[in-house]
Amino acid sequence: TGVAVYVDYGRKRTTVSRYTPGKGFTTLGTAPPFTGQFTASPDGRKFAWITGGGAVRVKTGNKVTTVAKGAATVGPCLTPAWSPDSTRLAFVPGSNAETRPVTVISANGRNARKVGKTRGVCHLAWSGNGRYLAGYAGSTEGVFRLDLKTGRSIRVKGIRLSNHVQSLSPDGRRVVVSTITRGEEAGDGIWPTEFRPVVVDVATGKRVPIPVRGKLIGAFYLRDGRLVVRVAGSARNTWVVLDGSGKELQRLGEPAAAKYHGLLQIVG
Repeated sequence: TGVAVYVDYGRKRTTVSRYTPGKGFTTLGTAPPFTGQFTASPDGRKFAWITGGGAVRVKTGNKVTTVAKGAATVGPCLTPAWSPDSTRLAFVPGSNAETRPVTVISANGRNARKVGKTRGVCHLAWSGNGRYLAGYAGSTEGVFRLDLKTGRSIRVKGIRLSNHVQSLSPDGRRVVVSTITRGEEAGDGIWPTEFRPVVVDVATGKRVPIPVRGKLIGAFYLRDGRLVVRVAGSARNTWVVLDGSGKELQRLGEPAAAKYHGLLQIVG
């Protein structure tokens, strides 16, 4: 449908906005200036962030709710993650994030529970079936997938170093990441405006080909299993939508105003 949520790192402030074709941009919220820890819900209607003091806050419309306290704030990569149905949040508590169990809490601040420990605490992504969370290690040494049913975390094979996790396939078997090489600049941990997407099979570590030409600057799994590949353009970027076998289904042009924006969510 072309509905998406973007982040614009402006000179004065960082703005997260929902874009709807034919209607334009609607601001969901402004990202905190010090932590950079923010996320948008899959339905494109809620904005969550972590304050410098570790409070987890949710903004829906004009209403702001503090749903939890004590979240880790040691780096901008420690972003919270929304569940696929946009009703729950996952975040990492405490100062030593990789030794503390991930907490899942309802967006109204109720029903908090610990779901397991993982080294993959950065740029958490939640699978469409609701079972898995994936993230990269704060050291960039690997990507890890946490099973919320068993509480067990495994390292994704085939990825030595990574500085971004964008998305998980609905069944959690494939992950979209940005990989880096030894000695390459890892960045500061903020959500990227673009990255070279790599799709990896979690169990085998094999890379899944992305049969799209051009300069690829992102990729995102939808809940039905389609993969949306973001391709750079001279005036505007384009989405190429692929089915599970890699067959092209559709092409959609992004708004020109979002050319240099980071992609947080694709709605629908």
